[in-house]
Amino acid sequence: MTTDPSESAVGPESIPARNVLGGALAECGTDPVTGFFRDGCCNTSEDDIGSHTVCTTVTARFLEFSKEAGNDLSTPRPEWGFAGLEPGDGWCVCAARWLEAALAGAAAPVRLTATHERALEVVPLQMLRANAVDADN
Repeated sequence: MTTDPSESAVGPESIPARNVLGGALAECGTDPVTGFFRDGCCNTSEDDIGSHTVCTTVTARFLEFSKEAGNDLSTPRPEWGFAGLEPGDGWCVCAARWLEAALAGAAAPVRLTATHERALEVVPLQMLRANAVDADN
């Protein structure tokens, strides 16, 4: 298994991470730095139980929904080196939480080129496409 967060941990050999469109995984956000590995990408591994694979541009409504659902992403947590998110920040969110928000009408816009292909294990591609902000989705 790979220890390099820029590659998917899907087998004994390292395989470059792919997005939901089948291309190379693009960066999601670096200010603040996002991702399960805090590498700016929605890379994942077997250790990422929450599947932080959906690249979003968070909105006030999504942040409110997430907080109400028990995951406050807007409050700074200096003890974790987390400044808190503001609307407009790029952030890798858990696929199941994004789906839950989408079904409640609170989905944050998605960047397909930066959303890891493993998100498709939880969220249908057509739902991601319906909420995509990429020019060619």
